[in-house]
Amino acid sequence: MRRRRTMGALLLAAALITGCEQARGGAPVGFEETATGYGAVFLGPGECSTRGRDFREVPCGSERAVARVLTRYAGPPADGPVCPRTTDFVLHVSESRPAADEDGDGAVAQGYACMRNLRPPHPGDPGGGGGPYTVAGDCLYGSREGQVKETACDGSGARRPEYRVAEAVERRSRCPAWTDLYVELGGEQPVGCARRL
Repeated sequence: MRRRRTMGALLLAAALITGCEQARGGAPVGFEETATGYGAVFLGPGECSTRGRDFREVPCGSERAVARVLTRYAGPPADGPVCPRTTDFVLHVSESRPAADEDGDGAVAQGYACMRNLRPPHPGDPGGGGGPYTVAGDCLYGSREGQVKETACDGSGARRPEYRVAEAVERRSRCPAWTDLYVELGGEQPVGCARRL
């Protein structure tokens, strides 16, 4: 009999990205095909969780399931790989010793899970207004001098969009002449060329 497991030490680190890109097989882009299945590893690849103050692992077919693990890594995010670009939010898993865990050794290791909502909204998608990354297609507003933050391109966010990242390039000199704002994106194309709306 499979047991539901609770993890009070899970903290929501980053939330909100929109979009639902699908790979050819129907799985979200970035989904690890080496899914462990419900109950094998706490919030392992392909498993689903509830939302709220305490996240719980639940079967993905459950009416309580709201997000799926795209990838799961051990250790702190600063030391590990980055989440897939379609990640809606990141869960940080603190090391703990719950009453029940995946392998019965009495411990759940520190790590982080890259999560994607099962249903819209998907704040990690371009234009969605959130998520751990800024990508081409996202909209921004000036939060204070020299800084911008993401907001939904459709105007549904708390702030009106002022810029849209039209392209991602390797360096500033590759941005088009119409570029009004350069945005740090990271990755292989770390410069965003944004245009005022």
